[in-house]
Amino acid sequence: MYADITIKARCPEPAKVESILLENDAAYVGLDAQTDTYYKTDYGKLKHRQGNIENVLIHYNRRFTGDAMQTEVLLYLKNPSEETIAQICGGQQQQMRVKKLRKIYFIENVKFHIDYLEELGHFVEIEAIDLDGSLGVDMLNQQCSYYQELLQIEEVDLVTSSYSELLTTNKS
Repeated sequence: MYADITIKARCPEPAKVESILLENDAAYVGLDAQTDTYYKTDYGKLKHRQGNIENVLIHYNRRFTGDAMQTEVLLYLKNPSEETIAQICGGQQQQMRVKKLRKIYFIENVKFHIDYLEELGHFVEIEAIDLDGSLGVDMLNQQCSYYQELLQIEEVDLVTSSYSELLTTNKS
């Protein structure tokens, strides 16, 4: 189990954010065409992400702390087999599918996403990750705040809803 702090915001100028990341020596991982399938669960969210870079089965719970989301990851399996997916998700009702294009960058333990969803537009996510508990929540929050300022993310652009929630609201 690990923890992370995430800030998500609408991104009116994705090229500008990408330029700032590259100027600050962010490592570009690549462009990932992702489909996230969400399953009904009694606690948190259960998601199967299929992409050309990231393929994971993840069960997590999020809570909001101010403008950031604190995530407790309960299960994280990279490249799960079809059998594993069937065992964990097979009996669960499928809730929604979210498709996006995601550019992925890293600076040390901080992961950056520049996402594009056809129905919603561009977003940027800053995800400060603590895999072993050595950094602590305060440090993760400081990192998110630092990069929010560096990337010139305005408070008015911050989003506390998941893409699945935004898409559900958008369809209403």
